[in-house]
Amino acid sequence: MSDVLVTQTGPVLEVRFNRPEKKNALTRAMYAAVVDAFQTADRDSSIRAVLLTGTGDTFTSGNDIRDFQTRAATNEETHDSPFLTALSSLTKPMVAAVNGPAIGVGTTMLAHADIVVAARSATFRMPFTSLGLVPEAGSSLLFPRLVGHQRASALLLLGDALDAETARDWGFVNQVVANEDLMAAARDVATRMAALPPAAMRMTKDLIKNGRDDVPGRIAEELVLFKQRLRSPEAAEAFQAFVEKRRPDFSQFS
Repeated sequence: MSDVLVTQTGPVLEVRFNRPEKKNALTRAMYAAVVDAFQTADRDSSIRAVLLTGTGDTFTSGNDIRDFQTRAATNEETHDSPFLTALSSLTKPMVAAVNGPAIGVGTTMLAHADIVVAARSATFRMPFTSLGLVPEAGSSLLFPRLVGHQRASALLLLGDALDAETARDWGFVNQVVANEDLMAAARDVATRMAALPPAAMRMTKDLIKNGRDDVPGRIAEELVLFKQRLRSPEAAEAFQAFVEKRRPDFSQFS
């Protein structure tokens, strides 16, 4: 079965991370599949809204660490910039149904969703610095705007976790529901969006996003640094410690 499931029900395209045995850790193939789905949504006039979610008890644990190690070892460019471009430029309204922990890019991608519905079990964490990396997906610009400078600093510098209720209180999540009610609530929002005039929805979404300064420019700036950090000794130590299930030792770095 595919690691990304894409189904259309009426005017709603549902995109589901489907690698539950790996906590929906994202691979290059999964990114490519989501890009295809987003591009299909933008091309197909019968699709009026997109719903993004995960299978199992995790939304996504972020990027697959072994995939990162392979890229760094081969000096290979990261492959998620097409995903970030497709995500940030998606013209159709998108609802995210967060069914559990959202880690790293699992959280940063949500800043590009138009509505976020979270299960009570959902948590949000961006542990980039502990992996020797920097934030991505425009999060260094969007999160201070979403939750405030000091709160964003705790999330991005320290990698502090955020529970669903706090995320709602901070304005990052629209609605928190019981786990068993998540998909019904998210599908209801997506269906309501899909029933509204499509051109008006696209134009309104564009107006809202155009008030965010230069998101594509910030994504590009972050990506340059992210690629550098991916090949850094700090990141190598963090990734290897993760694989070996031990605490990383950064004392050797200055």
